[in-house]
Amino acid sequence: MSTENSTLKHVSSSPHLRNPLTTGGVMMNVVIGLVPVTLFGIWHFGLHAALVILASILAAMITEFVFDYITHRPNTLWDGSAIVTGLLLALCLPSQSPLYIPVAGAVFGILVAKCFFGGLGQNFMNPALAGRAFLLISFGKVMTDYSYDAVSGVTPLAQVNSGEAVSIGKMFLGLVTGHIGISVLCIVIGGIWLLITDTISWEIPVASTVSFVIFLIMMSGRGIDPYYLAAELCGGGFALGAFFMATDPVTKPMTWSGQLIFGCLYGFLSAIFRVYGSMADTTTFAIILSNLFTPLIDRMPVPQPFGIGKKGGSIIPSVEELNAPKKKGIPKSAVILMAITLIAGGGLACVNMMTAETIAENERQAALAAYQTVLPDSAEIVSDDALTEAISEFAGGYGDGAFGRVMLNEIVVGQDASGNVNGYAISTSSMEGYDGEIRLSVGFAPDGTINGISFTTLTETAGMGMLVDEDSWKEQFAGKNVEAFRLNKSGGSTADEDIDSVSGASTTSGAVVNAVNAAIDFFHNYVVTG
Repeated sequence: MSTENSTLKHVSSSPHLRNPLTTGGVMMNVVIGLVPVTLFGIWHFGLHAALVILASILAAMITEFVFDYITHRPNTLWDGSAIVTGLLLALCLPSQSPLYIPVAGAVFGILVAKCFFGGLGQNFMNPALAGRAFLLISFGKVMTDYSYDAVSGVTPLAQVNSGEAVSIGKMFLGLVTGHIGISVLCIVIGGIWLLITDTISWEIPVASTVSFVIFLIMMSGRGIDPYYLAAELCGGGFALGAFFMATDPVTKPMTWSGQLIFGCLYGFLSAIFRVYGSMADTTTFAIILSNLFTPLIDRMPVPQPFGIGKKGGSIIPSVEELNAPKKKGIPKSAVILMAITLIAGGGLACVNMMTAETIAENERQAALAAYQTVLPDSAEIVSDDALTEAISEFAGGYGDGAFGRVMLNEIVVGQDASGNVNGYAISTSSMEGYDGEIRLSVGFAPDGTINGISFTTLTETAGMGMLVDEDSWKEQFAGKNVEAFRLNKSGGSTADEDIDSVSGASTTSGAVVNAVNAAIDFFHNYVVTG
């Protein structure tokens, strides 16, 4: 080996910033910061939550160890990053997740998002978020089932989006359904610890929170509504992302101005996904998309290298130039990006405000058409205050998990031309469709016989799940007066209680049957008995 080559040094991965904290010290501070929310999650959700956390951490550590061993790399377990990844991933999971869920997510996050890119410092996205994104795509139904101990799995964000009342205090404390790391109070306590120990800086949490609120005000159509804004801030994973994930030292921008831009982008995307997305909480994808912009953001505020003078001037700076106060400010490119973001957000907000009433009216007309379909003999459809109040008491969820994740939306009364009651229609939703929410109306005669069902929201797979909207399948419910229906996956049903499943679409069929059964149960308990 030549003398020249022998003097070459190995340069570690970026960012190259001076900090008295070692990698192990940073990871230890993050783990300490996560202790409050972890302990609270175990206390609130029970022992299975602890098993989910343990499985996730062990899977992350074993995956990293095996990869290092196979590839003959130094053992990197001792830096603690695998523990942080496993813990963060577990805190983003439903408390009753099957143990293969945290294992699969941790293996994917460590192996694909970290090890395959060269290990710690080389990954372009947070491994825990990569694992969660993989799980959301691959195991969507399990990842959105937040039921525990016979408590309904309807999350506060879903209730807010459906117009139901929720307790902001309980959301802030974490005494609600959701992922294990749901307590905003504990997250804030951990975030304060990270700030005190200089593990993170204030730019990303503050910028993301401010921009999130601003864009919600602009785009949600609710204006400056403190109750709604507080619910959005306390619901989902925004707070956990703002303090513990978006601040990942590897995937965040290096400069303070870049971190401000990054935080604004995270808040903007979170607001966009909350208002227009198909899922109530999309923090994962908001941070991952923001991570993709990190290299571009890092190029914006790059300072002028020392020794490069003004055009036409000396390369060597003069004494006056060295002593002159340095100009500070946000670079032009950053201002342009922020302006584009504001203009785009403003445009979307304007479109939302202009179309909100039209969309609401179209939805109301669709619901009315469904009611008329299942109450064909009614001359007029009216509301009943007592029954409406009975439905509202369930805060959107019904049955404590007996019917899966089902919500009752509305009940109306059908009257004939003389004003006599001749039927009832209940709008019900199952959140367990293969492709999301299934909303339908169930019509009843006064004696409980079902007139029929009519869908108002159905986005299942064409040629499979969408076949439940065929008249031949829906007619299985009509004319029957039963306590509950049963799904028959083998077909050939003869009993009134049995409903033949659509071939290849048992998930969709089961969701519809559960929604109808919830409506039947409510009818018998609150309409018939009064």
